[in-house]
Amino acid sequence: MNKLELSSLYQLTMVRFRLVLREPEAIFWIFIFPILLAIGLGIAFRNRPADVLPVGATTQQLTAALAADKGLNAAEMDEVTGVHALATGRILLLAVARPGGVEYRYDDTNPDARNARLLADRAIQTAAGRRDAVATQNGLVHEVGSRYIDFVVPGLLGMNLMGSAMWGLGFSIVEGRQKKLLKRMVASPMPKWQYLMAFLLSRLAMLVIEVVVFLSFARIAFGVPFRGPLWQLAVFCVLTSLAFSALGLLVASRAKTMEAVSGLMNLVMLPMWILSGVFFSASRFPNVIQPFVQALPLTAAIDALRGNMLQGTELAQMAAQMAILLAWFAVPFVVALKIFRWR
Repeated sequence: MNKLELSSLYQLTMVRFRLVLREPEAIFWIFIFPILLAIGLGIAFRNRPADVLPVGATTQQLTAALAADKGLNAAEMDEVTGVHALATGRILLLAVARPGGVEYRYDDTNPDARNARLLADRAIQTAAGRRDAVATQNGLVHEVGSRYIDFVVPGLLGMNLMGSAMWGLGFSIVEGRQKKLLKRMVASPMPKWQYLMAFLLSRLAMLVIEVVVFLSFARIAFGVPFRGPLWQLAVFCVLTSLAFSALGLLVASRAKTMEAVSGLMNLVMLPMWILSGVFFSASRFPNVIQPFVQALPLTAAIDALRGNMLQGTELAQMAAQMAILLAWFAVPFVVALKIFRWR
């Protein structure tokens, strides 16, 4: 055996790596679950032609005017029937003939109903003889990178890196503590820091596999773009994994039971699932909480991944996100070393 194989750090790292590969649940959550989620979201939010909106009108003339617009599916009905159809969601808008004009009845809090109002008014005004003051034409653009699946894949990648790092380390450490394995480790001549560092190194080994598998699927199945250098994408993935691995070590440093560490993990991750922009932009939240949102490690990770993959943003332009991830790696890891409970 060479010096590397005799190293306690090497042996601990390889043990962690083999234990993960032997767990069917870990394989599912790390590799299969994000792919299934990407398939579901990719199908649900796929690019498709504009919807034809159902509307109603109280006269034959209004119905004909509305039916002339390709974006509307018009049906003639009396006002009572139309009001009931609105209430039950069968139509989005009812055009009612009034003396001297037309009344549009619709729910202005419904985006589809607002679109129906614009289309209906355009169709009726055109049928009445209105002409556009300015000639216009459409230049339709279907750009890869602007689709929802392109937006959500970096978010799913960041979420998966967070989950696999924190759950993988947290559960393993607490399980070892419950089974008195940590007590035996601390009695050995092995430096204590090597035990914790072995978890981080094993995460990096798994990182290569899980990132390559997921991003290869996203590229082949959905054509998700990679506009930035791949080595920079790898840097962001490594920083993300290290940050959440250190956070997982900190959360598990004192927990004595699986129930306790599970609760702590959920407490830490739940705000990031909601606030960090996995499925929609984090900018939707009020300005008053934006400093907190932007300081979260998952927000920084997702912003960096999206910047690299979708916009080709250079590494130097992501200095703030990298600093946040490095801080979330260094501080929790140092604190975990200080307060880690071996028994």
